[in-house]
Amino acid sequence: GVALAHAIVLSVMITATMNISGGHLNPAVTIGLWSVKRVDTPTAGAYVAAQVVGGILGAFVLRMVLPAGITRIGTLGTPVLANAMTMMDGMVLEAVLTFFLVSAVFGTAVAPEAPKVGGFGIGLVLFFDILVGGTMTGAAMNPARAIGPAVVSGTWYAQPVWWIGPIVGGVIAAQLWDRFLLKK
Repeated sequence: GVALAHAIVLSVMITATMNISGGHLNPAVTIGLWSVKRVDTPTAGAYVAAQVVGGILGAFVLRMVLPAGITRIGTLGTPVLANAMTMMDGMVLEAVLTFFLVSAVFGTAVAPEAPKVGGFGIGLVLFFDILVGGTMTGAAMNPARAIGPAVVSGTWYAQPVWWIGPIVGGVIAAQLWDRFLLKK
């Protein structure tokens, strides 16, 4: 249920923001696109800053609307690693999951000849990614999604997993698509 809800809301919000920012809601996606010069440096910086602030504001609103007893004991959705996962394992899994996500972005939204399914196709990959990785890393695939609740809840455990992994996976996917898979 969590995977489906997450995928549906992101499908809609990516589609809703396509005409505003190109659907940029994730620093790993933005940095991937920046790495292949699909976004200029000032725009990428502004997008990443807005995404991080949005993640923090979203977690703050969550803390405000949830009952105090829940927020005192909870992490407000800060992702966590499964007990058997090392930080390196988590980074690698987040990189692989984000590779699929950024591939969906290129294949459904960036490529000029792509089918115009944008947010829907990306949401389906998010659904898959969360089903696969949710119990192991939280399947954040988004540094802003990880840092927002960490800032508000004060839960800083393993944050490099949700920054390094997704950014590496996003850049690798962007490079592959830009250099080899998109028609020149």
